Amino acid sequence: MTKKTQQSMGLTSAELSKKLEEISKVLETKYAETMHLGVFNGISGISLFFFYYSKYRDVNTYSKVGTEILELTIERINAGYQTPTYCSGIAGAGWIMEHLHEEGFVELDNDELLSGLDEYLYKTMKSDLEKGFYDILHGALGYGFYFLKRYKNTNSAEFKERYQGYLNTLVSGLDSLAEEDANGLKWRSVLNKETGKVGYNLSLSHGMSSIVNFLARLCQFDEFKATALPLLRGAISYLLSKEKDHATSTLFPSTISIPETAPDDGRVSWCYGDLGLGFSLLQASEIMENEQLATKALRVLKHATFSKTVEECKMLDAAPCHGAFGLSQIYLSLFQKTGMSEFEEAATHWIDEGLKLAVHSDGYAGYKQYSHREGWTPETGLLEGIAGIGLAIISYLADFETRWDECLFIR
Repeated sequence: MTKKTQQSMGLTSAELSKKLEEISKVLETKYAETMHLGVFNGISGISLFFFYYSKYRDVNTYSKVGTEILELTIERINAGYQTPTYCSGIAGAGWIMEHLHEEGFVELDNDELLSGLDEYLYKTMKSDLEKGFYDILHGALGYGFYFLKRYKNTNSAEFKERYQGYLNTLVSGLDSLAEEDANGLKWRSVLNKETGKVGYNLSLSHGMSSIVNFLARLCQFDEFKATALPLLRGAISYLLSKEKDHATSTLFPSTISIPETAPDDGRVSWCYGDLGLGFSLLQASEIMENEQLATKALRVLKHATFSKTVEECKMLDAAPCHGAFGLSQIYLSLFQKTGMSEFEEAATHWIDEGLKLAVHSDGYAGYKQYSHREGWTPETGLLEGIAGIGLAIISYLADFETRWDECLFIR
């Protein structure tokens, strides 16, 4: 944030600091109740909060809590924990360990700690590809995101070759699953688990924006360009073809049904809507050095800043997945990337709105998450709970760069 923005916050800064203290106290007493290990819905994501909070406060006490959580994570894996996914399981926990080592929070020999899990995660990834389940949170792309991190960081030539093979398998699988039409390449997925409805999902959380996002990351490496770049270009072409004729709060639908009907209005959030799509296109434009695509992506992202109320965004809660702090983090990342004042102002707006949503006396630090199945529930995790809210607040207040939001695919 610029000095002008920080000064204009006034009391808000003190309120945010107080909210961080509340979140820290709740998480310290509640984290062990979380049975899963992954980034978004597990204890490793909660450890991320404590390491960043320790750096922000310059108090070692909090990093000790983070270390205790990592030790518990490893203990559970050694005891036979088997959920594999990025969102909830081993792949996500491994990604966190890589990130924490990468950022200098801990010293870990991840080649020794994690390589024994490779075959299990690879087989699961292949199985998901055979089912057509590419989902980045729960399916094949999530393992790819983890393997890419290992590929970048491993000190072993043998492991590097192994991960390159794994990633080539994933690209080949995506190629096999792709459907080509006049607009480009598209990937089919289940849109409604209860009804079995199938179509084309454009979102970052479960759909084709995540394919664009992931392939763009792969294309940073010459080893993958020959196979990944044609898929990336085809996916971008298809996404751009789905811009609505008449703009509402969103320029793109969230899903395309089969047979295709009138486009839905989408939402403004991390999980669904223009922000994830626009950010992924912007990322691809940088890798491809495509100024025309960058201009299109920024137009989409700027349009999203016009939605300033929870009603316009179809927002119910505050957590990163589909709430106020998810918007603040995306806009903050965009401001840091572009320097554009629209994104700085939007980040500040949604930080303030996020504070206003701490209205639940029986919640965690005033917050609950809403789901259509369970209603309002207090949550500790990164994606739908207070760990993610706390990390977004730290990013907004800190005088150092926070890179934790790479786990959300927005850095």
